Amino acid sequence: MKILITGLNGTLAPRLAETSRAAGHEVIGWDRAAVDQDNQALSAAWLSAQAVDAIAHLGMSSARFCGWLASRCPNFLFTSSVMVFDPVPDGPHDIFSTRNSSNDYGRYKADCEDAVLLANERPVIARIGWQIDETRPGNNMLLTLDEWQQRDGCVKASRAWTPACSFMTDTAAALLALIEKPLPGVHHLDSNADEAWRFDEVARALAAKFGRDWRVEAHDDYQHDQRLIGGPSGLPPLSARLARL
Repeated sequence: MKILITGLNGTLAPRLAETSRAAGHEVIGWDRAAVDQDNQALSAAWLSAQAVDAIAHLGMSSARFCGWLASRCPNFLFTSSVMVFDPVPDGPHDIFSTRNSSNDYGRYKADCEDAVLLANERPVIARIGWQIDETRPGNNMLLTLDEWQQRDGCVKASRAWTPACSFMTDTAAALLALIEKPLPGVHHLDSNADEAWRFDEVARALAAKFGRDWRVEAHDDYQHDQRLIGGPSGLPPLSARLARL
């Protein structure tokens, strides 16, 4: 299978590319410097020439481009975010829960979801939470907590927050499975969906696993059961990767 994966300069897309190549698939990316996404004629000609079997759209783009790209390939996967949901009403958030984000990023992701659903009859929309990886830059929980420790001398972690989160390798494997055998619809990919680890518990477990000397300070300032539940797909639980202390 030949798969176009957008966002290969980002955080999760390179892990998906590694997983796809290891499974024997051919992976190509979208070079924005060579093919301007705003030039629809050029984009259409380039994409047609690639003759891809599937598209996984993980990169940042306009909602218009999301819809256009979704219209070009029946096997289309879009990664969305838990941020389409606000803390009120509280979660866990089901695939049928109303998207109600009040922040710009969450509204942007919701707009992209709508554009994809209008353009493609049977797309896969995979909502994900905070990703965990030992090395990948970007929106990576482990490296972010490193930054907090360095900046503040501690990691302030709310015990009233139950985060949606998973290891990138597990998320990448689930995304590839949805590309290889598409299950159209909305999927919630969250390794914390069933076990409900609090954020302070996750932070301490990560520190133990990766040898960090973080000073984890628990607080109750942020309250939210952010878990993503429901849908036909699932991920290994956090306990498959972390020891609960």
